[in-house]
Amino acid sequence: MRLGIAFALACVALSAGAATPAQEKTFVDTYRKAYEAKDEKTLASLLYTNGADPAAVAFYKMMMSAEAGAKMTSIGLVEITADDHKRIESMQSPDGKPAKLVLPPAKKLVIKSETRNANGSQSGSSEIFVGEADGKLYILVPAASR
Repeated sequence: MRLGIAFALACVALSAGAATPAQEKTFVDTYRKAYEAKDEKTLASLLYTNGADPAAVAFYKMMMSAEAGAKMTSIGLVEITADDHKRIESMQSPDGKPAKLVLPPAKKLVIKSETRNANGSQSGSSEIFVGEADGKLYILVPAASR
């Protein structure tokens, strides 16, 4: 009986740390609006930089601003797969050194976009790991492994 109660309490404690659907929607909507408006300040505010490698922070900001402004065809938070966990375990910083995420990832943000110009159109997709800190979702930036 005690084991069952302890398990139930542990489950409640774990679920209390998970983002709610409303928090996920707010995060996705904020990212979408900032991305489409090419609002680099808001995009940068979505990065979790505590303990992150400064070179990785600069790289993430550069990549986000370079991609921003394209027509987004879809965006959403999805569950992390076994292959994602393998990628996370073998992650490298922009300079090729081993790295780890600053927080455990909760989900990944999957963005599909399309760019059109006089030369035609180009589509692409990106995936970014997202974690939670202080009741808020953030894009996770790697820290150098020690």
